Amino acid sequence: MIQYENLKRLNEPFETAFQEKYNEVIASGHYILGPSLQTFEKEFAAYHSVNYCVGVSNGLDAIILALKALNLPEDAEVIVPSNTYIATILAIVACNLKPVLVDPSINTYNIDPEKIKQCITQKTKVLLIVHLFGKMCAMDEIMAIKEKYKLYLIEDCAQAHGATYKNKLAGTFGEFGAFSFYPTKNLGALGDAGGIICNNETHYNTLLHLRNYGSLKKYYNDILGYNNRMDELQAAFLSVKLPYLNQMNSHRNKLASLYHQHLNKSKFILPSKDEHYFDVYHVFNIRSRDRDNLQKYLQDNGVGTLIHYPVAPHKQKALAHLFVGMEFPIADEIHSTTLSIPCSFCHTESEILQVIKVLNGFNA
Repeated sequence: MIQYENLKRLNEPFETAFQEKYNEVIASGHYILGPSLQTFEKEFAAYHSVNYCVGVSNGLDAIILALKALNLPEDAEVIVPSNTYIATILAIVACNLKPVLVDPSINTYNIDPEKIKQCITQKTKVLLIVHLFGKMCAMDEIMAIKEKYKLYLIEDCAQAHGATYKNKLAGTFGEFGAFSFYPTKNLGALGDAGGIICNNETHYNTLLHLRNYGSLKKYYNDILGYNNRMDELQAAFLSVKLPYLNQMNSHRNKLASLYHQHLNKSKFILPSKDEHYFDVYHVFNIRSRDRDNLQKYLQDNGVGTLIHYPVAPHKQKALAHLFVGMEFPIADEIHSTTLSIPCSFCHTESEILQVIKVLNGFNA
């Protein structure tokens, strides 16, 4: 069986270094907001050539704190893609803001800049874009909209660690770049963790307060805050893997190139490619009108898959009341046809060639 993902296998090259870091953290006696977190924050900021990184508890909290740091009015509208993972929208709702869904491009699966323009009102304050599946959004157009309408920009980079648009890294365009380090991510911890990068010192100081009960000095709370801290162990583990992020992304690209070269394009719709983008293929998705039968066929023939995502956000029971009567046909099209196939640092080229052989044998 070629699994969709195998985290034990993915992390095997780092196990010795993980154990050493584990011993260091245990011996240090610092388990929360200690030197390991400070080190990783500096390293991750340096990787992106930005001033600051704030380690937090997970990717959802990264978006929530970024929104909170902007101190928006409660009726503010936040534009967000209609086909994102639900966490992006949950963050908006958690901040008592209004999510405004915008359909993506059917070619890139990322938010469509032309449709953004149609949804801007006087209450629009934030563009919350998502670099889905490891491909960045159309940043020239988005930055032009940001400047024209004087909007804040938050980048959800949960699936785009190391991705670039015209050689500029995901997370470095807007006020904030929000990251998840969930174990399956291109840069994954061994548990939940997240991070926020920024260049503005005021925003940085606000985030430091927000993640720690509104406090920088113990028992002195300057603002209303939360408990959203990354722990020392996860920071230490991430410091082990960060130097290998580009190598891991290059490996995913090699596997993706095999799919692009050898998959039967008359049977499947493949991800779009463009010379201005360096895609990191957190997800390699194909689309098929016969998606469900294709998934069963692959399972029966020893290939694991996932669907990102089977239900569009506006059709989720938890969110449906927010979007009554609204239609998002492009999101519906993507959610009903997309299938994610193996493309991870844990996979070998021979395994991907086997997946290709099985896929090309599918008859709809």
